[in-house]
Amino acid sequence: MKERLQEIKTKTFSFWTSRTKAQKTAMLSTVIVSIFAIAAMVYFLNKTDMAPLYKDLTVQETGQIKEVLDGRGIQSQITNNGTAILVPQQSVDSLKVELAAEGLPKSGSIDYGFFGERSGFGMTDNEFRIMKLDAMQTELANLVKSIEGVKEAQVMLSLPEEGVFVRESTQEASASIVIENDPGYQFDQNHVNALYHLVSKSIPNLATDNIVIMNQNFEYFDLNNNQSSGNTFNASTQLELKKEIERDIQRQVQQMLGMMMGYNKVVVSVTTDIDFTQEAREENRVTPVDPENMEGIAVSVERITESYTGSEDTAGGVPGTGEADIPAYVAGGGSGSGDYEKMEERINNEVNRIRSEIVESPYKVRDLGIQVMVEPPVADDPLSMQENTINDIRQILSTIVRTTIDKNMLGEDPELANIDEKIVVSVQEFNGKVEMEESTESTIPTWVYIAAGILLAVILLLLFLLFKRSSKEEEEEIMVTEEETVPFQVPDINNEKESESSARRKQLEKMAKEKPDEFAKLLRSWLSE
Repeated sequence: MKERLQEIKTKTFSFWTSRTKAQKTAMLSTVIVSIFAIAAMVYFLNKTDMAPLYKDLTVQETGQIKEVLDGRGIQSQITNNGTAILVPQQSVDSLKVELAAEGLPKSGSIDYGFFGERSGFGMTDNEFRIMKLDAMQTELANLVKSIEGVKEAQVMLSLPEEGVFVRESTQEASASIVIENDPGYQFDQNHVNALYHLVSKSIPNLATDNIVIMNQNFEYFDLNNNQSSGNTFNASTQLELKKEIERDIQRQVQQMLGMMMGYNKVVVSVTTDIDFTQEAREENRVTPVDPENMEGIAVSVERITESYTGSEDTAGGVPGTGEADIPAYVAGGGSGSGDYEKMEERINNEVNRIRSEIVESPYKVRDLGIQVMVEPPVADDPLSMQENTINDIRQILSTIVRTTIDKNMLGEDPELANIDEKIVVSVQEFNGKVEMEESTESTIPTWVYIAAGILLAVILLLLFLLFKRSSKEEEEEIMVTEEETVPFQVPDINNEKESESSARRKQLEKMAKEKPDEFAKLLRSWLSE
């Protein structure tokens, strides 16, 4: 056995010494990399991936969860200064469900679920009022934390006490909120207004004026009441809106005429007169149901008809003889007959009664003017611009003006409105525009070409050196190969006269190669003799 090991050692040493330096380096590198790969594989196969079970906890909540996990023998780690706890990744979902069933984590704050767990008798009004206030603060804080950008929120409410009598005036509530926003997150005014509206609608009798919101850096978030002031416009807003309307119309006209004439051939200017008067009125109108006959619907009809036909008796008597009577006068009238007829009709008609509350738009375009300057195709020849093209431009601009101005400002017949006076089209050469001919000749600076040439020369030089080096290495390899393949001239021993000793030596060499065990036994026997 010892001889076998010695033989393996000898072969290994001879194999190692017969290798070149590059082969030795490659073999050692392969062995080292294999060892590291096996070690890394074993490490990652046996490593436990930890995932966060809960984050942003208090120290008390972390302690409660850690105690429960240790009691169950579950591996856990506490990170982020005691605010987060890590567990094996494959156990995260099941642990969340199990801990939630046990009511963990317990934050110590009271929410609306507290009343369901501890509903019963023996609670005083003051205790109930305090726990109700705490529950409202907790629920409102959770509602604020659900908004994007809010990491933590603390709410302090001040609720008025309910009076004994119904007629007592109801006091208003107030709220103070401190939020901790995410690092680098900025709230815009729309988010702030939405936050005020959310808090105001969550608590009864809580007006937005009684809400104060600030962040951890003592920055106050104020409510912008401009949106709730009836769409009124101040001077800056009116000027900004006027510029925006003029800019939109100018871009529209510039794009349209630029496609027709060329963008460097058209200059557009727009001026507007805007009425920012806002009108709110109420109209009560009565209209007939049947406009053609100007009649309504008959709700009730009453017709009365009276007629009389008869004769009258002859009047007569004794002439007056008394003191008050007229002498020789016969009292009474003549005789005769007559007809009498009376017809009366009463109809109650129902009409349309229309009550309208109209609020006019906050602004109207009362007047609009468009000034267009066009350069002819031949800049110094105004006659090169065709008259048909100018008429087309005027027609396009008149359509834009007619559809933009308020219809009440155009009169009863918009077609008769003097639109041509609001449009000016001037055809002339543009003397003030910047000429770009010099810059268009060479858009790339000269130094770019110089740098590109130097870079190209360096690349070619490197390629030449690389090819030269590779060819030199190939020549050296060929020379080494030729040197290695030069046959070694060994004198033929067959030419010599074979003696008894040489024949015996050949037999021993053949025996040592083919049957080393028997050769070893033979050597031992010779040595023992």
